[in-house]
Amino acid sequence: MPSASNGTTPQAGTAAPGGAAPGAVPFALPELETLTVQVLDGGVAILRVNRPERMNSQTVRMFHEFGEAALALRDSGLRALIVTGAGTRAFCAGFDLDEIDVITKMGVREFLAFQETATGGIQAIRHLPFPVIAAVHGPATGGGLALALAADIRYAAPTAKFSAAFVRVGLSVGELGTSFTLSRLVGPAHAAEIGYTGRLVGAEEAERIGLVNRVVPGESLLEEALATARLIAANSPGGVRMSKRAIQRNLEITSYAAALELENRGQALLTRTDDMSEALAAFKAKRPATFTGQ
Repeated sequence: MPSASNGTTPQAGTAAPGGAAPGAVPFALPELETLTVQVLDGGVAILRVNRPERMNSQTVRMFHEFGEAALALRDSGLRALIVTGAGTRAFCAGFDLDEIDVITKMGVREFLAFQETATGGIQAIRHLPFPVIAAVHGPATGGGLALALAADIRYAAPTAKFSAAFVRVGLSVGELGTSFTLSRLVGPAHAAEIGYTGRLVGAEEAERIGLVNRVVPGESLLEEALATARLIAANSPGGVRMSKRAIQRNLEITSYAAALELENRGQALLTRTDDMSEALAAFKAKRPATFTGQ
């Protein structure tokens, strides 16, 4: 299996997350088709969603790879991870609707298994023991929003646009942990408006309501994320990890696992509705959808 190398895109060999000589703290990555991992000096790495020709949209394979990459990174000795999108057009434009027929042909049990894989991939990123920073440029919609919400810290370029677009394809905001993370981040009222309308939230509004930490010039986005990652990496690894654990666990006064269970079953049921079929037909025909509530 290939592994990441210091300061480059993945190459064969080993990585030294703590800034030591290559080979000092080796870890291997699985074969990744939709993601890339770049390991830098000082225990910082960059995980890129790597489908720029498709606005970095998600696929069934990508959800598997989120979990596989997180498993490899978890005990790598890294101190901080930056998540971003390849290219200049998008962070992650949600699930690739050209692959949606794969999902609609699944039975309920098969879809639920897929949904648990998808939520597991996002959850694995969220539960990495070191801090995760999202550097968002362009659209972060649907599953892309969920990925950004899985980070501990979010920086946005002025081009960033956020949307819980699930209702626009006949699904609900109860997807990939979004109903849990969004409401705790911006509060239930903002989460309700964003979730029920599916509207776009621009970078400035996202900063104002607390969806992102701050907006930075696009050319400085990755530099800002790297600077923060290196500040984190300069601190006690154990202290940072325990701090992350304390913050996350204290947010979970109600159960995150229970939220995922509720979301997964809700999504499985919604795939059986006429409204989802209508939404997909309208998307393919490039016309407005007519929802009936059936």
